[in-house]
Amino acid sequence: MSARFSPFDRKKIFYGIILAVVSVYIFKLFQMQILAHAQFDAKSSDNSIKAIEQIALRGVFYDRNLQLLVENTPAYTVRITPADYDTTLNRKIETVLDLESGFISNMLYKNRVYSKFIPLRAKRGSDFSAIAWIEENKEHLPGVDYVIEMQRGYPDSVMGAHVFGYSKEISPQQLKKEEQYYQPGDLIGSIGLEKKYEKDLRGEKGYDYILVDSRRREVGKYKNGLNDVPSQKGKDLVLSLDGELQRIAEVELNGRAGAVVAIEPATGEVMVLASSPQFDLNQFSYVTPRDYLRQLLNDPLKPQYNRATMSAHPPGSTFKLLCAIAALDLGVITPSTTLFCGGSFNYGRSFKCHGSHGSLNVIQAIEKSCNVFFYQLIFKIGLDNLKSYATRFGFGKKLGIDINEEMRGLIPNSAYYEKIYGKNWPQGILVSLGIGQGEINVTPLQLANYCALIANNGKSFVPHLVKGYLDENKKFHSYKYKQVNVGIKQSVFDVVKEGMFLVVNGAGTATHVRINDIQIAGKTGTAQNPHGKDHALFVAFAPYGNPKIAVAVLVENVGFGATWAAPIAKKIIETYVRRSMPKKTEHVEKNKIEVQQGAEIFAD
Repeated sequence: MSARFSPFDRKKIFYGIILAVVSVYIFKLFQMQILAHAQFDAKSSDNSIKAIEQIALRGVFYDRNLQLLVENTPAYTVRITPADYDTTLNRKIETVLDLESGFISNMLYKNRVYSKFIPLRAKRGSDFSAIAWIEENKEHLPGVDYVIEMQRGYPDSVMGAHVFGYSKEISPQQLKKEEQYYQPGDLIGSIGLEKKYEKDLRGEKGYDYILVDSRRREVGKYKNGLNDVPSQKGKDLVLSLDGELQRIAEVELNGRAGAVVAIEPATGEVMVLASSPQFDLNQFSYVTPRDYLRQLLNDPLKPQYNRATMSAHPPGSTFKLLCAIAALDLGVITPSTTLFCGGSFNYGRSFKCHGSHGSLNVIQAIEKSCNVFFYQLIFKIGLDNLKSYATRFGFGKKLGIDINEEMRGLIPNSAYYEKIYGKNWPQGILVSLGIGQGEINVTPLQLANYCALIANNGKSFVPHLVKGYLDENKKFHSYKYKQVNVGIKQSVFDVVKEGMFLVVNGAGTATHVRINDIQIAGKTGTAQNPHGKDHALFVAFAPYGNPKIAVAVLVENVGFGATWAAPIAKKIIETYVRRSMPKKTEHVEKNKIEVQQGAEIFAD
């Protein structure tokens, strides 16, 4: 028999239920307004406040003389915000923006995993007619807007494609790996200095906070803009490049495949880094046209390939300098030691020289570029010793230049040949190594670094392209680089440099690049090429007594180094050294004054 409640009991139960419900509501209100106030306040702000991202100005590039090389120029970017956008507009927008059919659908699909309130960039670098159409029809284009963003511009005639590099839209794969700084559509450095110094160049984003209604329509500034965060411009980089010299190198290489690298011996600063053929960086400021990309990819000379740091070829006779340094430092020869050249050297077979030079010492062998002298010398040095000395000068390894593209090259040793031929590998292989042929491969950057080390008696710094940066007050801050010392006594360098001096100023192989008032020291090289004409090489430094510039030139598939590479180095050296000389007009005026004063004194 069920229990029966009295009217009084039922009344108590009813009031108890009401009290429990009211208690729950009071607790929930306390929880929302007091305990979780910050959380719900943030959610409320999210619904009523829109943060408009302000992309920071990217840092620009100056050359060593503060000549602007890469700048920012304004351009229109059309954006689509998925939350507000009507996809029935796709074809109309694609037509106005000259986009391929299906582009917008594909863009929306690829970015579906991100917040639908993040604007996506549909077209960078839109022309004014498209912007005018959007402005006229904006009431009928929900979710479509445009902003003025900065893109890269190149005010100087320097191309520098392989040095500067370019930025491109960050990919979904990169977004997963990179830090939270980036959003879909952001630009990120892709190659060259743009990639290496991305964190310095990108700056810090800012945010403008706007009040919006329930339909996300803007109704005004939040707190009159007091909470806005201004963007901070990226660092302006001061490069070690010399704009004038870079321009000369690019002009001289135009139409040929090759590279020029010039380094300041005492500092390791790279003043020229030119690779030819190049590509047009202006084509990468927007979305790169497919036709242009197809043209680059189909070009057999591979314009996007950085020959200055990536192309590895035999160094030819320029490598004889290293053999001379190793032999002198090991003590297997002295400056007065002579070896005989009768026009050929027999070791299993006959290895020819380009002349019959008779008895020569090492200085004369460098001057005449005698093959037979160095055929014999390599056996006195030994293969593993050669490898050791080559490594000291940066061959066979990455030098660590501040762009990401760099090839190691190859300097073989005994272990290398044992893997190929076994322990009893043929010793005749050494003969070709003595003149920089065979399996030896080096890059133009390594050759320039090697020449700079010789010029500065074995001491320098890791080659680098960026000297430092300018802060917001235009104050310069330098970057620090690792010092290099090959640990070889100066007397060895004195002997080798004398031979290099005679190559140009004696009876050597590059006398046609002699300049009367500028003493150049150099070494020609012709690297054998099994696929066509030989590659032309030349390394040089100047002035001889106080080196300020070291240059390496490679011109592919043209023939002799003296004919093709040496004149390019001469032009770069002459331009640089003459620029630091006193002006001729000033010298003439000074002489006139002195003559006039002398005449007056004599007349008195």
